[in-house]
Amino acid sequence: MKFALAALGVIAIAVAIVYPNVRPKPQNAGYCSDCHEMGDSNSAWLGSAHRNVACSDCHGGILQTGNVERLDEHARGRISEQIRFHQWSDVQATVERCRNCHQEEFATWRAGPHAMTYAQVFTDRDHNRERILMEDCFRCHGMHFQGPLRDMVTPIDTKGPWRLVDARWADRAAIPCLACHQMHRPGQPEGPRVRRSESAGSLQPLAAPSLALFDRRAQGHIALASLPLPEMRQGERRVKMSPDQRQALCYQCHAPSAAMQTGDGDDRTPVGIHEGISCLACHQGHGEQTRVSCANCHPKMSNCGLDVEKMDTTFRSRASRHNIHSFQCLDCHTHGVPKKRNAGRG
Repeated sequence: MKFALAALGVIAIAVAIVYPNVRPKPQNAGYCSDCHEMGDSNSAWLGSAHRNVACSDCHGGILQTGNVERLDEHARGRISEQIRFHQWSDVQATVERCRNCHQEEFATWRAGPHAMTYAQVFTDRDHNRERILMEDCFRCHGMHFQGPLRDMVTPIDTKGPWRLVDARWADRAAIPCLACHQMHRPGQPEGPRVRRSESAGSLQPLAAPSLALFDRRAQGHIALASLPLPEMRQGERRVKMSPDQRQALCYQCHAPSAAMQTGDGDDRTPVGIHEGISCLACHQGHGEQTRVSCANCHPKMSNCGLDVEKMDTTFRSRASRHNIHSFQCLDCHTHGVPKKRNAGRG
C-alpha cells in the first residue's frame, strides 16, 4: 500500500513537472478530463459560468490531497458512480480558493454569521441546554459533514459539557460557500459590475448563475429555479410575498414550521410596513449586514422628524419590542399616525 502511494506520488510529481502550466480551455480540458469518470464534471464545467477558470484554480493541482486520492482510486479501478467532494480535503481547500476571485464576497461572508464554525454550532452551551442536538441540524449547519451526529459531538444530551469528537472540525466553516453556490451550475460568466451613484439609488444584482442549495441527503445541489417560495399566512390571511427568487435559498433554513405562519419557527417573512419586500432588500447576501439598509429606502428623517435608524426597532437593538420584520406604524403611534410636520412647505 505504501509502495503504491509512493509510486503514485512520483507519477504525480512527474506530471506536474511536465505539465506545469496546463490550463484547461473549452476546446481542450487537459489531463483532468482524460479519466472517463470525469466526463460529466468536465461537461458541466464547459457550460458553467466558471468555464474560463482553470480546474486547478478551484480544485488545486495534481498534488492536492483529494486529487492524489482520486488518482489512487482510478489506478485501483475503484471508480465511484458519482464524483463527490471529500469533506476534508476538497470543501475547505476550495472555499479558501474562492477568495482569489471573489475577494469582496469572501470578506463579507467571513465577517458575517454564515461563517460560523462547527465548534460555534455544536458546542454552544445556551442552545444545547434548551434544545437537544439532532441529525437535522446538519441540514443547515454542516451540509458537507458526511457522518452521523455522534461522529461530530458528544454527549448528545442537554447536560454537557459538549466537545467535538474530532477537534480538527472546530474552526471549519459549517456553512461554506458551497452550501449556496454550485461551481459547475450552467450560466454565463459575469461581466464588469455596474454600480450606480448613491443619488441614483442602488442597483439590485440579478441572481448569480451559481446559486443553488447543497442538499446533504442527495449529496448534490438543487438549482435556485427549482426551490419553491412558500405560501405564508398571518392567521388566515395570505401574506404578500416578494417575487425575488433568491429568497428561496433563505427559506431553506430560515423556515417556519408546518403551519406556515409568519414568525413561527425560524421564519423571518416581513409583514406590517415591510410586507412584500425581499430579504435581500435589507440583508446583504453574503454577510447579512443590515446596518445601513434603512437609508436605502427611507429618507434620513422620517415623517415624524425622527432619524429612521434611531427608532425603537430591532434594527437598532435586538432587545427592542418592535421586530423590524413585523413592525407597524401603530406599534409606536397607538393613538394614530401623526400628520407630516412639513406638509405645508413647498
